[in-house]
Amino acid sequence: MAVKDGLSIGALATRTGLAVSAIRYYEAQGLIRPWRNAGGQRRFERADLRRLSFVMIAQQFGFTLPQIKAQLDQLPHGCAPTKADWVRISEGFREALNARITTLTNLRDNLDGCIGCGCLSLDVCALYNPKDRAAQNGNGPRYLMGDSPQR
Repeated sequence: MAVKDGLSIGALATRTGLAVSAIRYYEAQGLIRPWRNAGGQRRFERADLRRLSFVMIAQQFGFTLPQIKAQLDQLPHGCAPTKADWVRISEGFREALNARITTLTNLRDNLDGCIGCGCLSLDVCALYNPKDRAAQNGNGPRYLMGDSPQR
């Protein structure tokens, strides 16, 4: 098959490991944009392999399809993205990933202690969160969300 003929949906499924139905779903969400050949069959650019790989990785990091689409919309359509294109969109995720890493680190390091939830059921809560002081900052597990206990 010539590159200009594009990839069939089956070939794209084989290369990405995705089900054909998943590829159709991603198409319906606007993440990829196939074209039709003279016979009316969907054809995909080789760059769609990279786009779908990015979708799968971004989903593993917890990003939603609308968030992923917003980043992919910054890439050129109909040609392979350049390294500079990928660097630009990866910067869009870097801040969110760093925030998640911080949250996960706090969770790992503090899960067995006071989390600033206001339950006041642990003996140490009287030390770390007396009179539910953490509630001043809002609802939820304030210390795991990044607030520091006030001593």
